[in-house]
Amino acid sequence: MNRTYCSALILLLASLASGCAQRDGAPPSVTYVPMGGSAPLPFSAAVRVGDMVYLSGQLGTDSTGTVVQGGIQAETRQALTNIKRLLEANGSSLDHVVKCTAMLADMKEWAAMNEVYVTFFPPGRLPARSAFGTTGLARGARMELECMAIASGR
Repeated sequence: MNRTYCSALILLLASLASGCAQRDGAPPSVTYVPMGGSAPLPFSAAVRVGDMVYLSGQLGTDSTGTVVQGGIQAETRQALTNIKRLLEANGSSLDHVVKCTAMLADMKEWAAMNEVYVTFFPPGRLPARSAFGTTGLARGARMELECMAIASGR
């Protein structure tokens, strides 16, 4: 790794850790949000640590868990709609997303995914983001998106 990347990573981790600390020195509260649906999955939909909400990767699936038809743009729209609902249910919103990671089955679809992605965030307030190609995603999806956001205190 180069020095600039390492420095940026250290700063990100330090800022996340300080955002989780309680003012009285007590450890932050942790809330695990189970996955909905009938099929048990081996992870939480979200974990809230203090004032941070960490979402598991979201696919562009409908309420039955089926990947929506229509390609990368339809999947991106549905994934971000799912993320919006999950954030709002956990005291946050898309306006408070600070970091996203996008995983694409084909990096050639990056521009098409971005066309939809940017419409979900306030102008001038796009979260930091990483994107990478994969050799496959769950359920044959074209994209998966995970996010971290700030939540209001409880």
